[in-house]
Amino acid sequence: MLGISQASLFFADRALFDEISFILNKNDRVGLVGKNGAGKSTLLKAMAGIQKLDKGKVSYPQGYTIGYLPQDMDFISGRTVWEEAESSFEKSKELQDRIDEINHQLAVREDYESDSYLQLLDELSELNEKLNLLGVDAIEGKIEQVLIGLGFERDDFSRLSDEFSGGWRMRIELAKILLQESDLLLLDEPTNHLDIESIQWLEGFLQDYPGAVVLISHDRAFLDNLTKRTIEISMGKIYDYNAPYSKYLKLREERREQQMAAYENQQKQIKQTEAFIERFRAKATKAVQVQSRIKALDRMEKIEVEEEDTTAMRFSFPPAPHSGKVSLRIQNVAKSYGDLQVFKGVDLTIERGDKISFVGKNGEGKSTLSRLVVGEEKPTEGELELGYQVKIGYYAQDQAEILDPKKTVFETIDESARGEVRTKIRTLLGSFLFQGDDADKPVKVLSGGERARLALCKLLLEPVNLLILDEPTNHLDIRSKDILKDALLRYDGSMIVISHDRDFLKGLTDKLYEFSKGKVKEHLGGIEEFLRKKKADDIRAWESEKKNDQINRKSDKKREQESEKTSVNSKDGQNSRELRKELKRESRKLEKLEKSVSDLETELKGINEKLKDPDGMSPEENKQLIADWQQKDNELKGMMAQWERQHEVVDELETKLA
Repeated sequence: MLGISQASLFFADRALFDEISFILNKNDRVGLVGKNGAGKSTLLKAMAGIQKLDKGKVSYPQGYTIGYLPQDMDFISGRTVWEEAESSFEKSKELQDRIDEINHQLAVREDYESDSYLQLLDELSELNEKLNLLGVDAIEGKIEQVLIGLGFERDDFSRLSDEFSGGWRMRIELAKILLQESDLLLLDEPTNHLDIESIQWLEGFLQDYPGAVVLISHDRAFLDNLTKRTIEISMGKIYDYNAPYSKYLKLREERREQQMAAYENQQKQIKQTEAFIERFRAKATKAVQVQSRIKALDRMEKIEVEEEDTTAMRFSFPPAPHSGKVSLRIQNVAKSYGDLQVFKGVDLTIERGDKISFVGKNGEGKSTLSRLVVGEEKPTEGELELGYQVKIGYYAQDQAEILDPKKTVFETIDESARGEVRTKIRTLLGSFLFQGDDADKPVKVLSGGERARLALCKLLLEPVNLLILDEPTNHLDIRSKDILKDALLRYDGSMIVISHDRDFLKGLTDKLYEFSKGKVKEHLGGIEEFLRKKKADDIRAWESEKKNDQINRKSDKKREQESEKTSVNSKDGQNSRELRKELKRESRKLEKLEKSVSDLETELKGINEKLKDPDGMSPEENKQLIADWQQKDNELKGMMAQWERQHEVVDELETKLA
């Protein structure tokens, strides 16, 4: 349990939060919400012990552990993906190293009855018990489960983390934090660099997580599916609701309506009382009643309506300059990096005023094609041709991150502004909520959402007639996403949007292109029509289907490669009856292995119990017991490896029969 007591933190003369208090319980799932810059990320840092409070304190029990994922971080170079993930188990490694050291000492010493020898036995027993509690034998399985869940392939495990983009390195950091199994997870925008399928996996993982979770996210579905409690930060205060995000919105509106009704009723009562006092103040016969009413007013506890932060971005894209009928034509375009073929045979035409979206899993080439269009990269083959007088406005996926941290907000816009707009920079910044002294803040102190707003502001510096937006909603709060969507709906130029956000795409585009298996397929209609065609309830279901197809294709390929080695895939093939017999035989083997694993675990548990009480045995018995434990432990590891291999055999047979 973690407690925040009377916590206050000020930025210059503004309170990010002032004397706030709340308690986190063991299995809480909390969504921390509020507009960009409200102090959400700062509060997470304070809870993690990184940000010092001006007043108040954060308290938790001794030994309480916290895992914290910030929006931005510095990465360590020189380690593989697997080594990075494995570093989450430093405590287990330290315990194992000490156990190995003690076993070595016990093996070479002969002073079996000395106090120091007996102390080593006690320590060994205690360390073995701790190691078992940490589940050390399952470490490799846990690492593999989390890395694959977050989108890594097994071939990626041995690659250096330096080879991956910033988004993928953030996934590695997320994997490390999830593997630590802390009492409390603090996650700041964990879905920003995930595709829909990985978001779905993360939801399931966190739903079953044994500790508490506090997260900042601007993904409505993610919050609704995962959280059961919502804490809003607004105007320096917090409002705590025992409800997920969508329900919280309704409860907040109902509470404000009730507050307003109570406030208006009280104000009406106050006016009536004051009118009575004024009317009869001078009449002696009414003196008692007048004094009674005055005292009643003094005693009345005044109802206050909570302040509501109504500030929001307000902007429109400049009218699109005139261009030819065709904005962009792509013919037989392919792109590869060495042996990696991203896509090939891409043909699409965008006409003036078209609003289209690119959808598909991460790594299928959506961002790559957008970079080809803007000229940042060249196609391997084929042609891309811009239409007559087409001017591109481009928002890259990492647009907010590549802003110069040393420049101020004003300087960032001023260096890109041309012509008359330079005289209106402060007005333009005000439209994106950078008002007054905010314009003089250095970029490095801005929150992720503030950087995203600044990057969007740069798009308005000159008129364009083809907007290309790659994940423009990353870091934006929910209100800002709605405002951006409204501005895009009013924009009269052509537009390409890459997004995994179904709510954002809904009603925004009238045509989409699906990136899958190295090909790009056109679908007429918006995202809802596309999902109906796919017979999926949402993007998540669609992408999950695609992933399953991909896994099945890999399994089929693997089975073909091993066809000469395994009886399951003989050259002549087998009918379903033969396959069922084979499955039955292999399943029996699996059951025997499971029983052997269970028996060994029981034996080890019994040995551990005996090791807890070394006084009841002679030194020779102690020594033999330790040797027995080591032997059984090695047997268990070997048996687990056999069990995993046998499980794969059974899984392949079941897949073939399905």
